[in-house]
Amino acid sequence: MEQLERNKAVLRKYIPANAVDTIADWVYVFDFKLKIKYARSTKYGDYRPPIKGLNHQITINYDLNKYAFLNTLVHEIAHLSAWKKHGDTIQSHGKEWKQEYRTLLQPFLHEEIFPADVMVALKEYLQNPAATVCSDKELFKTLRKYDENSDGRIFLDELPVQTEFIAEDNHTYLKVKKVRTRYLCTRINTKHEYLFHGTAQVKAVVKQN
Repeated sequence: MEQLERNKAVLRKYIPANAVDTIADWVYVFDFKLKIKYARSTKYGDYRPPIKGLNHQITINYDLNKYAFLNTLVHEIAHLSAWKKHGDTIQSHGKEWKQEYRTLLQPFLHEEIFPADVMVALKEYLQNPAATVCSDKELFKTLRKYDENSDGRIFLDELPVQTEFIAEDNHTYLKVKKVRTRYLCTRINTKHEYLFHGTAQVKAVVKQN
């Protein structure tokens, strides 16, 4: 009981209050260790099955807003549940995982946990969930609206063409043109060209007259 209360105290820092009791119970039901990790640019979370007698392990980036954190956590618990039922012979984000994710997220799909716009985006996403929410532009952008430390950043696809911007790598680029689903951009100091996704968060360069 004491450990349960400690787990709840930790979870309250990262997920909506009305989801805490259920997730705290799932830590025991699914028997996993949750680790809060530093920010990783390549992923929001991951799941590792038990190895050499160790427990199931789920890691989530510490800097996600509470709605993105909860969704990512359920995403990873779905991997665990699918692994327990089917082993490691299934595709990572195949039909088995999709079914587990839909089932596990369902209890949270009400406005006491998610804002209305996130609910709409999640329900649309659940029709065919993907490996990462980044691949679903509307869900990704809707979740990122609730980031507390955006530091004035906006999405690249909201910037006009021929606008300079500072990317997450702190280099300055010029947005040149759209190439299929991405944007061709030129790094100012090297003139090298790069492709950016439209949901990349950037800061527009304001030039003095």
